[in-house]
Amino acid sequence: MKRSKKVTIGIIIFFIIVAAVIGGRTAMGLYFKKKFSKRPPPGVIVEIVSNKKFNRTIESYCTALSSKTTSFKIKKSELLEPIKFRAIKTGEVIAKTQNKTITAPFSGTIGTRGISSSILGTDSIIVTLDDSKKIFCDLQIPEVFASILKKGLKVNAEFLAYKNKVYNGVIISHASRVDAQTRSILARAEINNNSLEILPGSLLDIQLLYDEKEALSVADTSIIFEDKKKFVYKILDTNKIEKTEVLTGTRLMGSLEILEGLTANDKIVKEGLSRLADGMTVRPLIK
Repeated sequence: MKRSKKVTIGIIIFFIIVAAVIGGRTAMGLYFKKKFSKRPPPGVIVEIVSNKKFNRTIESYCTALSSKTTSFKIKKSELLEPIKFRAIKTGEVIAKTQNKTITAPFSGTIGTRGISSSILGTDSIIVTLDDSKKIFCDLQIPEVFASILKKGLKVNAEFLAYKNKVYNGVIISHASRVDAQTRSILARAEINNNSLEILPGSLLDIQLLYDEKEALSVADTSIIFEDKKKFVYKILDTNKIEKTEVLTGTRLMGSLEILEGLTANDKIVKEGLSRLADGMTVRPLIK
């Protein structure tokens, strides 16, 4: 009897332990499920749809020309003092020689022109004066753009020495006929260079801007591509996201023109699209 009683008690204790283990694991599972189910929704960078200026462009290039330039041949043996190569104003002295004083006919920067001594001689130098606050740029525009080319057309210029910087200008004149050899029209642009960063002789990348307009714009990082369609994640008032099809137009410097699908002041997800899905709740972050 005593042995039977001990076995019974052991079995009861065993089942109590098993029940406790199962109950503990269940309780822990419910705890962690509850804890992780309360994880906050993912934060997303928000873009508010707004108007931006768009345009089409004609790509070209040119060599930078000073708006004014002149030069002086000076004998080094006749100089009374060394020439100071610097920025100079109208009327200031460029050089003093035994025979004359050379003054600046206009404001600009003094430099020299490299000419072989076998041509120029060892006793002479060519001193230059360039006014480069305005740069001229001669362009060959394909004849197909004849209807677009006109005086006052806006121009953007880029100089490789100053990356990501744009210099503004306009077309100031153009030829009245097409060159039969090149099938192009010669045009001259004037580019603002108050900083004097563009040096005469520099190679410039040129964009002529036309068909300028204002249109709804979004960052190109907000676009989802599926087959031949484009979508964005639109953020609703409830902070849920809705996959919305859009029709796009011109692309300009990281922005896309929106033709259909969105209205001004709509909120969309700007980036980080791969971790999202239609209908999710998000936490909007204004950047």
